[in-house]
Amino acid sequence: MNDKVLVHPVEKVATLIYDNKVEGSMFVAQNIASVIQRNNEENKHTVLGLATGNSPLLVYKELIRYHREEGLSFKNVVTFNLDEYYPMGKKDDHSYNHFIFENFLSQIDVRPENVHIPDGELPLNEVDRYCKDYDDKIESLGGLDVQILGIGRSGHIGFNEPGSKITDGTRLLELDSVTISDASEGFGGISNVPTKAITMGVKTILQAKKIFLVAWGTEKAEVIQKAIEGSISSEVSASFLQNHDDTLFVLDPAAASRLARFAKP
Repeated sequence: MNDKVLVHPVEKVATLIYDNKVEGSMFVAQNIASVIQRNNEENKHTVLGLATGNSPLLVYKELIRYHREEGLSFKNVVTFNLDEYYPMGKKDDHSYNHFIFENFLSQIDVRPENVHIPDGELPLNEVDRYCKDYDDKIESLGGLDVQILGIGRSGHIGFNEPGSKITDGTRLLELDSVTISDASEGFGGISNVPTKAITMGVKTILQAKKIFLVAWGTEKAEVIQKAIEGSISSEVSASFLQNHDDTLFVLDPAAASRLARFAKP
């Protein structure tokens, strides 16, 4: 296990590479658990930003273990999910609401009133106000203490697709064709994939005190290289993380394989 941040002259974001996703996920979970435990001891809440998808699954599994085996309480944790398809019912098997409860929230002692997930069932004319209120709620709590991110092949964090701006707050947007294509198998065909989503904006994400972006596998290697070594660009929204003071990319060797430290040692 490589337990130090390796520095390469062309890398613009702190990057930690573990031998595999299990070890990388355990590292991220340990850091999040430490924040929660410290705040619990001081009787403070922890505001945690949650991502969906396969990348953070082992992080959630390890946090569940901390709860069950080491007594870590989530009663003072307030959660905000990054995104949700639109339109999408909360109980739909494809919803991110279903995903995060199935894989995490139902297995810890988080209070239901402290869980916030973008509402994919809203009437269209209520979405803009809802998104503004979502950001206002996060701000009223002092911002996100920790934000967990994955990354899409389009370069998105949350669903901030190419063209997203650093000033964007939570909003409804059109999904990129790459994102739709990548989701098509899970939906039983590309025609069944929603074309829109509500997503936390880049501006909201960058206001988090600490950000962990986790990525595993060769399919993420190209976009990881662009996000870490490329120019800051609205075409790769993950590149905006270069502007954040406390972001850490946690990768396995496959996801890191296009970085210059490996491609051009």
